[in-house]
Amino acid sequence: MRIVIKFAGALLEDDATVWSLARQVATLAEEGHKILIVHGGGRLFTATLKRMAIESKFIAGLRVTDRETRDVAVMVFAGLLNKKLTAAISREGQPAVGVSAADARCFVAEPMVHNEVEGRLGFVGYLTGLNVPFIESLWREKLLPVAPCLGLGPDHELYNINADHMAAACAEYLGADQLIYLTDVAGVLDGERVLSVVTCEDIERLVQCRVVSGGMVLKLEAAKRAIEGGVREVRIVGGTSPQALLLASHAAETSAHDRVTSIPGTRVLRVPLAAAQAALSVA
Repeated sequence: MRIVIKFAGALLEDDATVWSLARQVATLAEEGHKILIVHGGGRLFTATLKRMAIESKFIAGLRVTDRETRDVAVMVFAGLLNKKLTAAISREGQPAVGVSAADARCFVAEPMVHNEVEGRLGFVGYLTGLNVPFIESLWREKLLPVAPCLGLGPDHELYNINADHMAAACAEYLGADQLIYLTDVAGVLDGERVLSVVTCEDIERLVQCRVVSGGMVLKLEAAKRAIEGGVREVRIVGGTSPQALLLASHAAETSAHDRVTSIPGTRVLRVPLAAAQAALSVA
């Protein structure tokens, strides 16, 4: 299978969590899966800006990324966090390589449009292209690519990209079988209850009723894009749960009887599960 795994930046702040997930990634690679990892790192990025006395500016809640701020993003995402994760996976016996936007023009971006003004947010972009042959060449050499949330713009500048949306776009471009979001929460929550399944139709209601907010809204929007773009399965899973990544990835192999209790997190579906099963039985 082709699997895109998105690591929440918060998961990269704890060494034990990084090592546990790295072992699981290496196990999936040993099973023959072709994996691309995309990661964020927003909290460390914000903390680093503060430590460097660089003021963060916002427009309607969105960070304005000027050149100085962008340079810190590259330093944190493509530097410290990328190498930490790459090293951890390689240590588990699966050679991993950090690939950033400028490497073989791997990830191409356009400036974000805000209030009909392109570039108003500075070096903030969205993914518009992926060098699929380059990624496939790494897979052929048994290398596992690990990508920070950066894209190369038409002006040959690096742009900061929301990691959730970048992972969904990568999954779409690669024709991925699975997209797995590893988060610092157990899944999509309704109060303290983890929703085992969310359909694309449910997402608008969950947002309007404020059942979900903040970063989870972006994840669900990105998950919907991936599903509509042809990605077969999307899951949102708590990365700190024991063996969560392996359980989520192997979900299709789990019997229906064991599925509800044994698979962590939330599965995002285009239509309700009963309707999907009925359609398959007719086909």
